[in-house]
Amino acid sequence: MSAPIAAPTLAEYELVRTDAGVVDRSNRLRMTFTGENAADALTGLVTNDVLALQAGHGQYAAALTPKGKVIADVRVLYRVAGGFLVDAPAPSAAGFVAMVRKYVNPRFARYSDVSASVACVGVVGPHARQVVSHALACSPAAFDLLPPYANCDVLFGDETVMVVRAADYGVDGFDCFVASATALRLRDALVASGAASAAPAALDVLRIEAGRPAWGTDMTDETLAHEAGLDTLDAISYTKGCYTGQEVVARVHFRGHVNRVLRGLRLAAAIAADARVFDGDADVGDVRSRAISPRLGPIALAMVRRDVAPGGQVIVRAVDGDMPATLVALPFPA
Repeated sequence: MSAPIAAPTLAEYELVRTDAGVVDRSNRLRMTFTGENAADALTGLVTNDVLALQAGHGQYAAALTPKGKVIADVRVLYRVAGGFLVDAPAPSAAGFVAMVRKYVNPRFARYSDVSASVACVGVVGPHARQVVSHALACSPAAFDLLPPYANCDVLFGDETVMVVRAADYGVDGFDCFVASATALRLRDALVASGAASAAPAALDVLRIEAGRPAWGTDMTDETLAHEAGLDTLDAISYTKGCYTGQEVVARVHFRGHVNRVLRGLRLAAAIAADARVFDGDADVGDVRSRAISPRLGPIALAMVRRDVAPGGQVIVRAVDGDMPATLVALPFPA
């Protein structure tokens, strides 16, 4: 379950934390949903209220099993041009596609996997807005009022680029959805406008610092939505209509709580994969994503028992020995 440890250089980290880095995000699944019943179909699949969206806006959400476990975390984007674009991390793509095929009647709402024909090029960092506007030859004001997951269409030569405000890394960012044949030309324009290539390790550090779980590492189809903290990331509506897994989500929210939650760890040194977390002699959880932050030092995300309070000292036990660590609430301090 544990991914390799992310250890960017200071320059790689500072690029995306203080400037702007470009990243190819085309490995994510991209599906379109069209037709007059598309919103109804999607709202029956995911945890957020798709019916409440207006054109040009979007939301973070999750698709769940009937037992409330996370099949995929997705972005639901209601396009200005009409219809929906939904994207999901590559590790969860097969599960989400299977769910769509099982529950969505194509005569009720048309859906299509456009991952091969539509690319996604992202720009991450505080200067992302200026870079994207320069590359697309438009005013930065075009993006000023876009909330997270909102989108607008901008021309790039003869092609239309759907620009989406992204919130995946705890800093400002924009994802540009464009025809695959145009993606390389757009990337070159973004680099020419001041964005250097972003190192994957640096992006992973930002993600961990922001407390955003990665499907396949921090959560799987054995993880409840509340355990992964998706409720704190505005991925769940408690007022919408029925969807798969809703009964479990509602029961957790209104009648109780989950027994374990995702927390952060501040560590004295890097740790091996598959480490366990101990509170005294009690085994209280396991380590998931790990990174070495140039700002915070060794950090990790861990799934631990809810009754182990943030701020306390714990022991992380790995094959190479024990290490003291501090449990922290997410996100990590700025």
